Amino acid sequence: MKYMQQGGFQSQPLMRLTLVLTMVFMTAFWVSNFALYLAKMDFTTQSVRNYYLGSEELFKMPRTYQSMLEVSHSHLPMIAMVVLLLTHLLIFTPYSFRVKVFIIVSGFLFALLNEGSGWLVRFVRPEFAILKIVSFLSFQAVIGFLIFEVARFTRGRNGNTKPVFTNDAPHITKREMKLSQVKS
Repeated sequence: MKYMQQGGFQSQPLMRLTLVLTMVFMTAFWVSNFALYLAKMDFTTQSVRNYYLGSEELFKMPRTYQSMLEVSHSHLPMIAMVVLLLTHLLIFTPYSFRVKVFIIVSGFLFALLNEGSGWLVRFVRPEFAILKIVSFLSFQAVIGFLIFEVARFTRGRNGNTKPVFTNDAPHITKREMKLSQVKS
């Protein structure tokens, strides 16, 4: 933890290696999210309705309660862990406190809306199909941003390997800030 707070990870090759390789896996996860989504439906409300409600023309059955429950049961903890990991790493970036809160809340909110909107389409109203599309794209935008920014921060700003500090970083005390500036 201290390596992230004080920027020491940037001079620790093994710490940087694990963070970079984690971001490689997260990028593959992000790309596969699009592939899985597009294998089942596209970005039209009708395709979302067809997927969840079935379609006589396409000979598709509606999604069953049990199949949706099984998917949600595995998605919810996995998505929570991915968002937790990426937003936790975002905490150590030089963004302002407000921006960090906005991104963290957005990540969890869009993840929940993305997962819940399929249930809304299937069991409440077909008009929630637009929510499925918007929440999926918004969630992917947040995840993509987090992956990019964490990867960028891992290697330092503009490729620089010196630690990046800001005065508004709530996790770094003023004393730690002064000590780090004296050392550099």
